[in-house]
This record gives sequence, structure tokens and C-alpha cells, in this order.
Amino acid sequence: MSGLLALLDDVAAIAKLAAAQLDDVAGQASKAGVKAAGVVIDDAAVTPKYVTGLPAARELPIVWKIARASFFNKLVILLPVALLLNAVLPWLLTPLLMIGGAYLCFEGAEKVWHLIIPQKDHGPQQAETLDAAHLEEQRVKGAIKTDFILSAEIMTISLAQIEIDTLWIQAAALAAVAIGITALVYGAVALLVKADDLGVLLSVKGRLAATRAFGRRIVKSMPAVMLVIATIGTVAMLWVGGSIIVHGVHDLGWHLPYEQIKYAAKVAAETLGAANGFVTWAVTAGLDGVIGLAVGFILIPIVTRVIAPVTGWLFPEKT
Repeated sequence: MSGLLALLDDVAAIAKLAAAQLDDVAGQASKAGVKAAGVVIDDAAVTPKYVTGLPAARELPIVWKIARASFFNKLVILLPVALLLNAVLPWLLTPLLMIGGAYLCFEGAEKVWHLIIPQKDHGPQQAETLDAAHLEEQRVKGAIKTDFILSAEIMTISLAQIEIDTLWIQAAALAAVAIGITALVYGAVALLVKADDLGVLLSVKGRLAATRAFGRRIVKSMPAVMLVIATIGTVAMLWVGGSIIVHGVHDLGWHLPYEQIKYAAKVAAETLGAANGFVTWAVTAGLDGVIGLAVGFILIPIVTRVIAPVTGWLFPEKT
């Protein structure tokens, strides 16, 4: 009897340990996912453009193709690479994270620049000269490339936020982030790209006048919804990218930007005297975003006039 009780006690202890470790995984995954929110929002804002101009019946299959590739990128390629780098070359994570942050700054600043100086859109001409199958193939390839870059940034940011050194907890937390974020992003994208169709269906076949009016409202509101999402995504990219740069140079020994932002946030919170936590966050995020925008503007000519031509020469597109 005493042996059975001892066995049950051991089982209970193991169960408690497993529960505690699962809590660690959930906690670390949640923290990592929140920090990667800026990239997630941008991913959701960017992806719908890849189905624009294609047959409505192909929208969801295309989203699924991109989502499937995203799962593969995160779980099969990026997760083991991130864990290996963290175990063998942990000092390399900060520079890699800063490169990703610089990419976010560039992307966000480029969108702001295009807003200031609108660029000609060559999308319709391309759609007219390519058949639907070829255009879909090109769009999917482009989306997967973009997703790979954003996924690498998400996984690197997430790994940097995990504070537990146990390998399997790191792997489980990263896997949870990868699965959760990918499902969230492409679930949202699927809803966004089919919202117009739902609105049209309700407006035409709704039994009640209120249902038909709601459908028309959905159709009319979608351009504004997409604009809001894109704006939030751009702001989030600049904020997250700037924050990564500031924290990166701080970790590498240049403390002035980090300390000045921290001091400005503290002064603002003390001056206002109310909602200190929100004020501190808002000032910090705002100043990080300003730095992100400045870094992005500096990178625009470097990327467009140097890096892009060299990359195009080294890796010409296959026709």
C-alpha cells in the first residue's frame, strides 16, 4: 500500500512539474507573440494584395498555399536554425535582430515615402499581360518570399523574448508562436479577402432589409478597413523596428538613445501624473517610431540604389 501511495505521489509530482512547464511554455509564447505584434499586423496587412486581380474562386486556395508555406518556413526551417544559433552563436542574435529591425524600418519608411510621393502602380498592366495561372504562380512566390522574411523576424524577436534556457521549452514556445501567429494572420487574411463576397451575398440574397443594408455596409467599408489595417501595420513596423534598433545598440554598448528615450518617457509620465504606465509606453513607442522612420529614410536610397541592383544582378529572376 505504501508503495502504491509513493507511486501516486510521484505521478502527482510529475504532473505538477509538467503543468508548471506547460505554464512556462504558454507564458513565454504569449510574451514573445506580443513583442512580435508589429510584424504580425504588417503581415496581415500586406498579404491580401497578393490575391488582388485574381478570380474570386482562387482567393482562399491562394491564401492556403501561402499559409502552408508559412507553417513550413517557421517550423521546419526557421525554428531549428534559431535554436541552433541561440545555442552555438548567441552573440549573433542581436546583430541579426537589428538587421531584421532595419528591414522593418525600411519597409515602414518606404510606405510613408510612397504616401508623400505617390508611385505609379504597374499592377494592372502586369495582370493584363499574364494569364491567370502564371499571375497566380508569381503572386504566390512573391508572397512566400515576403512571408519568409517576416517569419524570420517574428521567430528572432520571439526567441529574444524567451527567458528560460531549457531547450525544449524554447522549442515548444517558438512552435506555439509560429502556429498561433500563422493561424491568426492567415485566418484574418482569409476573412478580409472574402469580406466583399460576403457583403455582396448578404446585400443581394438577404431576407431582411437590415441584412441587405448590412451587406452593403460591409462592401462600402472594406476599403476604409484595409486602409486602417495598413496604417496600423506601418506604424507598428516603425515602432517595433525602431525599438529593436534602440535596444540593439544599447546591448552593443551605445546607451545614449535608450537612456534618452527612457528619460523622456519618465519626465512625460511625471508631468502628466495620470496613467503613468500608458504615458510611458506611448512616449517610448512614439520615440522608437521616430527613430525607426529616420533609420528607414536613411536606408531607402541604400536599398533601392545599391542593395536591390546588386541582388538583382546576383539573383536574376527566372522567366
